[in-house]
Amino acid sequence: MAHLAQVSARLLALGVLAAAPQLYARASTHRDRGPAATGDFRPADAALVLGARVWEDGRPSLFLRQRVEAGVALYERGLVEHLVLTGSGRNREGLDETASMQRTALELGVPAQDLVRDKSGHDTRASALNARDQWGLSSVIVCSQEFHLPRAMWLCRSMGLAVQGAYPPVLIREHTAFGYARELPASWKAAIEIARERPTPT
Repeated sequence: MAHLAQVSARLLALGVLAAAPQLYARASTHRDRGPAATGDFRPADAALVLGARVWEDGRPSLFLRQRVEAGVALYERGLVEHLVLTGSGRNREGLDETASMQRTALELGVPAQDLVRDKSGHDTRASALNARDQWGLSSVIVCSQEFHLPRAMWLCRSMGLAVQGAYPPVLIREHTAFGYARELPASWKAAIEIARERPTPT
């Protein structure tokens, strides 16, 4: 019994260690995350809408459409004046995520002049960096699925951005479960990237 208890304690410790970056990201951002339609947000420079999969015919995947809808909801609520649609201009399938995002936002009634396409947002860190350096933003409301927001917000804050996070309705499906599981290693990657960028004391 004692041996079993020791094994259980070690497994628990390993589990906590594996989840540590994700737990930190969640704890440090939870007050600034909420549903796009009803969350209590402060006005920001722009909604930073993160890219996702596009189908071969150019249609956005469900997750990508939801992200754009979240940004549009913030726009319609008067919380942002612009949507920065950030993703890969040429993903692994050779498709432009931002073009699909732009078409969706236009269909949902956002004027073209209030849309910005960032075609070099090939990952979350690049999107955060571009928001600061390429588009000159100081505050953003990141739009993505709930499972993705803590890491995305953590990366944005590491770039010096004032950040909030807005998510669409959470879908109970296999891809959502996979998304939560994927955030464990992805959060470790983010933690390493953030640590590397932190200036060393002189």
